[in-house]
Amino acid sequence: MASERPEVPELLAGTALTAFRLNGQFLEAAERLARPAGLTAAWWQVLGAVLREPLPVAQIARVMGMTRQGVQRIADLLVEKGLAEYRPNPAHRRAKLLQPTDAGLEAVRRIGPDQRTLAVKLAERLGEDELYAILKSMERLSEALRSLEDETL
Repeated sequence: MASERPEVPELLAGTALTAFRLNGQFLEAAERLARPAGLTAAWWQVLGAVLREPLPVAQIARVMGMTRQGVQRIADLLVEKGLAEYRPNPAHRRAKLLQPTDAGLEAVRRIGPDQRTLAVKLAERLGEDELYAILKSMERLSEALRSLEDETL
């Protein structure tokens, strides 16, 4: 006998629990990938946010879904370790821009081959089309949740 489809509240609960589990699994995988490069998953996450362009801590926090205080603590550690540096921000005198140093860029580059291997293995397991569909579904879910943020429940 086929199981019945759960009602909407249970669908949301199941989706949330799966997202929490996935978050833990991704963080665990990120720790394994980052460790040989001398990084933690959190350090990699913050460095990753500023690979294309330097950003202020508050913007990194928004982009990465982290707290400003958490990003500030990590950014300060990255600067202390020589993996990032603060630069003047022409748009805001007090909110300096964080950017990776050459050492920070090299650390992230060292993660690349193992990250690619993991991506290929996942694509082999799920199929590239399915992996793409999962990404698109997650993006739609994230956007829907973001659009509800200002609504009162």
